[in-house]
Amino acid sequence: MKNSLEVCLIALALATSASPSASAQTPAMQRGVSVQLALTGNATPMPEADDGNAWIVTVTADRRIYFGTDPVAAASLADEMKRRPRKREQKLYVKADARAPFANVESVLEIGRTSLFESAVLLTTQDEPPTPGAIVAPKGLEVWLSPSLNQGSIVVQVLNSMHPSPTLKVNNQDVAPAALQSALRQFLQNPSEKVVVVKADGQVPFGHVVKVIDVCRSTGAKVVLPTAQL
Repeated sequence: MKNSLEVCLIALALATSASPSASAQTPAMQRGVSVQLALTGNATPMPEADDGNAWIVTVTADRRIYFGTDPVAAASLADEMKRRPRKREQKLYVKADARAPFANVESVLEIGRTSLFESAVLLTTQDEPPTPGAIVAPKGLEVWLSPSLNQGSIVVQVLNSMHPSPTLKVNNQDVAPAALQSALRQFLQNPSEKVVVVKADGQVPFGHVVKVIDVCRSTGAKVVLPTAQL
């Protein structure tokens, strides 16, 4: 009985002494608002999105907006951004629910553009098997923000429809969702700079728009979202 007690005490001491180093290797995850992120396959790691001072704007499925973890009205988001100091190289992360109407996300992107962000990162989730004990960095798709279109741009339209999937057009030509990647590759053969402009109806669920952006990124193209003037 005495030997068993000694073994238990030794095991407890080892566990206690090991815990500080284990916790030191685990980065602190930024507390945030839970949403259903869109699923993508071409997003890139964005570990900075877990920094405590990261600029994250969340749009929920019921159209609520949070700046960090603070609820904020769309009308006052620009003022909140102006009041909060940020580093010049800091990115704007948009954490939007896949079910949210694109119009609500677009308004956040426009506010970001008027707050001097040239681009934004759309945070997404990936269909990857979890690794036990591993902490997975956030991933996202960077998009460039512009109030207008450049002449001659390749334009992908995501149009609302009566079907589960939206209607897609590339330079006003109807394209099936499954054929979007191949159609884009054909259009991108000649331009020296691969740029695709994505325009979407406001009522299209954000998740559908992200899928289109994901396909555009798979071709190596830079994606531009022409945000609406507010």
